[in-house]
Parts: sequence; structure tokens; C-alpha cells
Amino acid sequence: MATDVGLADLPAVPFAAVRFDVAAALLFAAVLASGTEFRPRTRDDYVYVLVGGALIIGAHHAFLFAGQRYVTGGVAAVLLGLIPVVTPALTRLASTDAEFTADLALGVALGFVGVVVIADPDPANIADSVLGVSLVLASALAFAVAAVITHSRSPSMPFLSTQAWMMAVGAVVLHVAVLALPGQSFAAATWTPSALGALAYLSAVAGVGGFLLYFTLLDDLGPIEMSFIEYVIPVFAALAGWLVLGQEVTPATVVGFAFILAGFVAAKWRALRRTL
Repeated sequence: MATDVGLADLPAVPFAAVRFDVAAALLFAAVLASGTEFRPRTRDDYVYVLVGGALIIGAHHAFLFAGQRYVTGGVAAVLLGLIPVVTPALTRLASTDAEFTADLALGVALGFVGVVVIADPDPANIADSVLGVSLVLASALAFAVAAVITHSRSPSMPFLSTQAWMMAVGAVVLHVAVLALPGQSFAAATWTPSALGALAYLSAVAGVGGFLLYFTLLDDLGPIEMSFIEYVIPVFAALAGWLVLGQEVTPATVVGFAFILAGFVAAKWRALRRTL
């Protein structure tokens, strides 16, 4: 929802670039204030920062925003729902310790069905927008590859420092994308109060807070289970639109949410059974 508010006045890729400029500045300020080590030293430090920043933050957002110029948000949501589908295969190739069980497979399938029901993409839009589909798929693949690679590394830097460097690397990649992509100039930006408010929220809350939480959970849960976050986004987008913007929650949204909930229950069934 905050992204939609910002995009009303700001071009997509410059919006994302400035968002991560601000997020990186906030994180580096926190690193300096805490006095923690912030210089990369080991090979894993550099790989973690460069891969995470260039792919999860930079390439993922650049490809996604570029692709959404050609396809609808519904199509993009379904294509991003492929992240939990490709992540297990990438995990096996990287030889990490994550295991793809039958429970997770069922959860992936149910969750993907839920995303398709909520997004309700137009098949004609997919057929007529090969470039857009390819760009959004590249965005999904960049995210999945980076999640697997970063999970397999053990950086020596403190967690806060790795996130600060990742935000900075991602911001640089996005600024390069601004120069490379047509129609994404800063000259087209209108810095209205609503745009600045959206930028502040996406930088501090969704950017700093969201990515800190994501990478903390990635260490604990692994790339396969964390890829399920792509199944939650359409649900919360629909709820936020209903609560704040008064958008209609259709029966398809409710049915899709039920599939997604069933997918999470299936994926975590063993843990839930032990708990109960």
C-alpha cells in the first residue's frame, strides 16, 4: 500500500534507489553509534554482502519494477509465487542443510494456488507480455538464488554491519538501473508530502526493520521455509487495502487466503503436532 502511494508521484526504480539510500544511511548510523566492527574481512563477508545486496535488493527490485511496466500486479504476484517452487531445487544445488520434505511440497503447492486465486491474473496478459513476464521471473530467480547463497555463508561481521553493507550495495545497483532503464529518471519525480511519507515508511520500517527480520529468520529457518513469505504478501496487501483504502475483499481473496493458510499448516504440520 505504501508503495502504491509513493508510485503515484515517483518513478519506480528511483523510488526504490532512494529508499535503500535512506535505509543504508540509517543502518550505518546505528553501526557507528554501537561501535561494532563494520569492515568486511573474510571471503564469506564479501560474498554475503555482494550477493545479498546485488541480487535480493538490487536486481530483485530492478527487474520487478521494470517487469511491472508490462504486466499487471496480479500476474507479477503469481510469478513471484514461484520463488518457493524454485528454491528447493536451488538449495539442493548449493548443498545446504535445508531439507525439502513432502509436507513442504504440499505447502508450496497449496500456497501457490492461493496466490493465483487472490491475484486472479489474466492469461491473455501473460501471453501478450513476454518481456514483462521474463523480467519478473528474473526478479524471482534473483531473490531465490541470493537467499540460498547467503544462507550457506557464515560472515564474520556483526549482523547489523552485514545488513548496512547489503543495503548500500543494493542502492548502488538500483542507481545504475535508473540510468539503464527508460522512463526512470529522477527528473520525473514529484516529492510530495505523501511520497515522502511513503519513502520514510518503506525505508525505516519495511526496509530496515523488514530486512533485518527477514535475514534473522533466514538464519533460523533456512531458504525453503522463508520463501513462503511470498505467499503472505498478497494476503496482507488485500487486508491493508480493505482497512485503509476501502478496497473490496472479494470471495476469491477469502478462498485464496484459506489455501495459503492450509499451505502453512501443511508445511509446519510436524511442528504444530508436537506443540499440540
